[in-house]
Amino acid sequence: MYPSYLKLIKTGELQHRIEILRKKYEDCALCPHKCRINRTRGEKGICSSGPLPVVASYNSHHGEEPPISGISGSGTIFFTGCSGRCIFCQNYPISQLGTGREISENKLADMMLELQKRGCHNINLVTPTHFLPSIIAALSIGASRGLHIPIVYNTSGYERVKIIRLLEDIIDIYLPDAKYSDNKIAFELSGFKKYVQYNRSALIEMFNQVGNLQI
Repeated sequence: MYPSYLKLIKTGELQHRIEILRKKYEDCALCPHKCRINRTRGEKGICSSGPLPVVASYNSHHGEEPPISGISGSGTIFFTGCSGRCIFCQNYPISQLGTGREISENKLADMMLELQKRGCHNINLVTPTHFLPSIIAALSIGASRGLHIPIVYNTSGYERVKIIRLLEDIIDIYLPDAKYSDNKIAFELSGFKKYVQYNRSALIEMFNQVGNLQI
């Protein structure tokens, strides 16, 4: 698979998307909560995140779906914080307790390149939405230094179509959840408002962008 983002770098479109996304930190509406806070000034919303990425761990992961993990593993990067408050979260210390360390975009690019060097088939961004501006900037840095493997967007599925559209031709594989078919239960268990509507709209947009996974 030839990563889509390499084409956008050549045309300058990737840098244009980065500039659009960066502004989102100043009036944050990256996820459906639309907290409208200025993260560049230290204000915190639902995800409790600032403008720099916080990473809990990164490694070659063999526990994803077989087409994603392949033989050499998927290069997972687990981001700290989340737009959800799932009472059943298997990664609770990461999603809710802030386990992880704040890093620069250059360091995030280093992680991506290290995972590629280890032979990982892809870069698997786990819970990336709240750090999208920094992630895409790091992706651009990594690509300028030789990053050339596909990008996986691994998400709870609580997404805004407006934001997902900015990822067209950047993300190669979407790996979203469809956690709920009932909004009341979604709010009770995860704090998601109107999950079903946001989720289904996002799934349609994701599929329209990339279609079925080609192996």
